[in-house]
Amino acid sequence: MSYGRESAKYNGFSFYSPVPATPALPINAIVYAMTHVNPDTNSICQLLSKIHTIAVVGLSPNSSRPSCRVAQVLQQAGYHIVPVRPLIDNVLGEQAYPDLQSIPFPIDLVDVFRAPEHVPAIVESCINLGINNLWLQDGVIHDEAASVARLAGINVVMDRCMARDYVQLCKSGEHARIIEAHQPNG
Repeated sequence: MSYGRESAKYNGFSFYSPVPATPALPINAIVYAMTHVNPDTNSICQLLSKIHTIAVVGLSPNSSRPSCRVAQVLQQAGYHIVPVRPLIDNVLGEQAYPDLQSIPFPIDLVDVFRAPEHVPAIVESCINLGINNLWLQDGVIHDEAASVARLAGINVVMDRCMARDYVQLCKSGEHARIIEAHQPNG
């Protein structure tokens, strides 16, 4: 039995295990065994109060699409929206970038409007870029990628709408005052 940093791969992600590697329990089993539990509503409001710059992966320029409507609500609430979508120049008056790696400034949170099969690559980008917060919108569910993100120290909210949570959970009362105090124009 060897001790130290044992390397394992899962869906293209490299893991290093500080515990002894055993053939009976590969690291993949550990990742699969973890099911995602979203933060409680107070923690979600605290997260929304701490962030300012949101990269929206899959933001559509079509105003009838959910990604555009959610981004509009967040933009109107004072968040800086950064569209991430190849082949477009701008959305909602903001310059668009083809991928997270192309954004030349820090991102506080990545909001994902892509099919679940794209989430592992987005998580890998977040890990590589040191982005600490990931939000997977309604219907975007990938437990394994969420587990990988959490193991890397990323806060993950999955299968929830950020705009709906902002409006329903955080826009009134004490949470609203906290969020407004953290916004540049608030």
